[in-house]
Amino acid sequence: MYHLIIDCDPGHDDIIASMVAMAHPETFDILGFTTVAGNQTLEKVTNNLLRVQTLLETDYPVSMGYDAPIIKALEVQPKAHGESGLDGPILPEAKRTVTGLHAIEFMKETLENSSEKVTFLCIGPLTNMALFLKTYPHLKEKIQAIAIMGGAVNGGNIQLKSEFNIYHDPEAAKIVFGSGAKVIMAGLEVCYAGSILLSEAEEANGRGRASQLFYDLMKFYGRYAVDRGWDRTAIFDMTPLIYLLRPELFETKEYEVHVELNGEYTRGMTVVDLAKTEDLIHPATVLWDVKREEFIQTLFEALDILDKRYQ
Repeated sequence: MYHLIIDCDPGHDDIIASMVAMAHPETFDILGFTTVAGNQTLEKVTNNLLRVQTLLETDYPVSMGYDAPIIKALEVQPKAHGESGLDGPILPEAKRTVTGLHAIEFMKETLENSSEKVTFLCIGPLTNMALFLKTYPHLKEKIQAIAIMGGAVNGGNIQLKSEFNIYHDPEAAKIVFGSGAKVIMAGLEVCYAGSILLSEAEEANGRGRASQLFYDLMKFYGRYAVDRGWDRTAIFDMTPLIYLLRPELFETKEYEVHVELNGEYTRGMTVVDLAKTEDLIHPATVLWDVKREEFIQTLFEALDILDKRYQ
């Protein structure tokens, strides 16, 4: 059982990852969500999450975090996620509200009140996580793991060598990777390895409330692939969540991961020290590969569970 806080910037793939977690209460005790600016502004991504909760009739606590990176300016991603950050599905107006606690205060209270260690699923920029670790370092011992979607071994998707979540706030990422907490890194390579075929996503159309939401999300989210003639797309933020759920599907390796803060082409690059395999100071579990068919099957099984729940 993971006692889970989901730190996110919804975001199509953030919502899909959260839905998979919601489908498995036997594995994930979702303690709440914290939001951070990234795919869109803080207000927009938070509203997206509240509207999805309204649609799915859930009421997990939601706390708003930081509205900008530690140093650099906010760079939202309307090409990938639209002006709302969640373009595509028609969602009801939010009937849920935020807690009123800042994200790192919610994290603090949750960890202090938990008799068990807490796992963080960080699927947006790492601003909230980093500043929580810097503000309340004594609570690091209450963290079971920090599972992140971010970084890459070989390339980038926002700059030549930088993945978006890390590039968005590399100072925050450097703090997290160097914190000494257990870090699980789902970088671009493993996310691409688990890509869903666009034809597979079509199978969700008309199946149920959750499957229809997934289908509507994918119709917009998949446009990037369609425009480039690709037959598949990665659902990035789902990858570390499914690792927690089904680790046997993944190949993993332990490495030290450094974050580059300078360089015209390399700011935000995760430098994975492939040569160093012993005496690691701050080892990260790097997800290296995944069994794609079983990975996608796990997604559809979760949608089936939610469809039955929300009949």
